[in-house]
Amino acid sequence: MLAGGIAHDFNNLLTAILGNISLGKANSNLSETSIQRFEAAVKAGWRAQDLTHQLLTFSKGGAPVKSPSSISQLLRDCATFAVQGSNVRCELHVPENLWSAEMDEGQISQVVNNLVINALQAMPGGGSVLIRAKNAYVGKDQGLPLKEGKYVRVSVADHGEGISPKNIPKIFDPYFTTKETGTGLGLATSYSIIKKHGGLLAVRSKVGVGTLFYFFIPAAVTKSLSTEGTLIEPVKGRGRVFIMDDEEMIREMAGDLIRELGYEVALAKDGAEALDIYMSALREGRRFDAVILDLTVPGGIGGAQTLANLSKLDPDVKAIASSGYYGDPIMSDYAAHGFKAVLPKPYDIKRLSQVLAMVISPDDE
Repeated sequence: MLAGGIAHDFNNLLTAILGNISLGKANSNLSETSIQRFEAAVKAGWRAQDLTHQLLTFSKGGAPVKSPSSISQLLRDCATFAVQGSNVRCELHVPENLWSAEMDEGQISQVVNNLVINALQAMPGGGSVLIRAKNAYVGKDQGLPLKEGKYVRVSVADHGEGISPKNIPKIFDPYFTTKETGTGLGLATSYSIIKKHGGLLAVRSKVGVGTLFYFFIPAAVTKSLSTEGTLIEPVKGRGRVFIMDDEEMIREMAGDLIRELGYEVALAKDGAEALDIYMSALREGRRFDAVILDLTVPGGIGGAQTLANLSKLDPDVKAIASSGYYGDPIMSDYAAHGFKAVLPKPYDIKRLSQVLAMVISPDDE
C-alpha cells in the first residue's frame, strides 16, 4: 500500500512535469539548443517512471498495464542505454515483420535491461551481447507451459563465464545471487514480470561458453499504437473532450494539452461536478466525444463510479481510465469495467494524443 501511494503521487508529479514540457516544446520560437534540452528532460522523465514500476513489481500493484505495443523500438532503446560507457558492444537482430506484443512497456523494458546488465557483468573483460527477437507460434506439442498461440520470443546471449549447473534451479529465486554486490532481485523481478504477462522466462547456460536468457510474451491481437520512439508529432484531432482529475495542476495542464491538440475541453475536479457538466452538455445537444476519468479521487467520486453514473445518462459514453496507481484492477482490465482505453500517468502530449485519436476515431488509418 505504501509503495502504491508513493507511485501514485510520484506519477502525478511526473505527469505535470512531462505535460508542461510538452507545452513548452510547442513554442515554435525555440532554438535548437532549447529543443534538445527539453528532449533530454523528457527522456529523464520516462526513466524516472521506471522507478515506480520497480517499486511495484513484487506488490499487488505490480499487475502490468498492457496494450498492443511494438517491441522493436523498445529493444533498440534498451540495448543502447544499457551498454553506454561499457566495454561491451550490443548486436541487435530484429526482423521488420516482428509482431506487436501485448505488454506493459515499462515493465518489459525493465526485463530487457536486467538481462543485458547481467550479460555485461558476465563479461568483465568486454565482448558482445546478442539480442534477437522473432515471431513464434507455440503449439501444444512443444511442451512449453504456455497457452497455444502467437508469441514474440526475445533472447539475450553473452559469451561470459556461464552459470554453474547447481545454481540454474535457483537463479530466479528472490535474493539468490552469486555476486558480491548483487541483490538477487533482478532476475526474480524479471521472472515475475514475464509471468504476469502470461509468458515464460527461461535460461540455457554452459560454464566457460556463455549464457542465453530468453522469454516469450503473447503477441497482440490488435494493431499497436505508435511507440514513443516512432511517433514524431502528436496526433491532432477535433471534437469535445472532458477531463476529471482531483489534482488542479494536472487538470489545468491536461486541459491545455487537449486544446493544443485541437479539441474543445471541459474540466471537473470530481465525479459530482463531472455529472453536472455532462448533463448540461447533453441538454445543449453538445455531447462529449471522449471523457478522461481519474480513478482515484480522495474524498470524492472516482472514475469507476463516475462512469457508471455517466452511462445512465449516455450509454454510448467513451471513457478513458487514468491513474498513477497501477494497483487498481481497472488499469490492467479496463474493458471489463466499461472503459474504452487507459491513459497511465505520467503522460505527455504524444501519448495523450494517441489515446484520444484511438478512442474518438477508432477506424481511422
